[in-house]
Amino acid sequence: MNQVNVPSWAFEAGRARGGFSTVDPRATALVVVDLQNLFMVPGQALANAHARDIVPNVNALARALRAAGGTVAFLRHTVSDEPRYRLTEWQARMVPRNADGGFELQAGSYGHALFDQLDVRAGDLVVNKHRYSAFLPNSSDLDTQLRARGIDTLIITGTVTNVCCESTARDGNMLGYRIVFVSDGTAALSDAEHNATLLSMATVFAEVRPTAATLELLRAGT
Repeated sequence: MNQVNVPSWAFEAGRARGGFSTVDPRATALVVVDLQNLFMVPGQALANAHARDIVPNVNALARALRAAGGTVAFLRHTVSDEPRYRLTEWQARMVPRNADGGFELQAGSYGHALFDQLDVRAGDLVVNKHRYSAFLPNSSDLDTQLRARGIDTLIITGTVTNVCCESTARDGNMLGYRIVFVSDGTAALSDAEHNATLLSMATVFAEVRPTAATLELLRAGT
């Protein structure tokens, strides 16, 4: 798991700008970003051991939020040939391909599937996203689905911290969602990248909390 090292002044600055200390769990969604085989399973092209370490924390948050009446949404990063979602040629070069020449993150591929150690339930949302941020119009309909459920607060978990997690959290903030960014429920390839994002989140975009403090936040709102 990534080691967290965020200076106390960052939390103080964030609270002064608009921190919050309560949430309504029924209006809260746990957003689990890209915990898919390609990023999780040892030997896969983009596997990240830090991401495997956070799975127990993500599962604990999912169980707690479901029990409190909230929503759990699992995102899957997806490559598609559909015109609305198609990548440019230079973007496509960054996506690994399988032995047959297809993209590893095409729907139905092994790499695209959610990691089998995740606690996914029948009532959860499973949303394909096609850009780093889930909230772009050429990415997914996550915003529409959340608003239909009356969601106003997002708990961000997943991988990687400084790309899809950060992009989704920033855009969610700009769309008016309150953001909780879980410091030991997100994972980057390095501690430096992880903490760079946590610093930005804490000062401007989110309440940065570890899993234990996030669970306390949910319990306090029930």
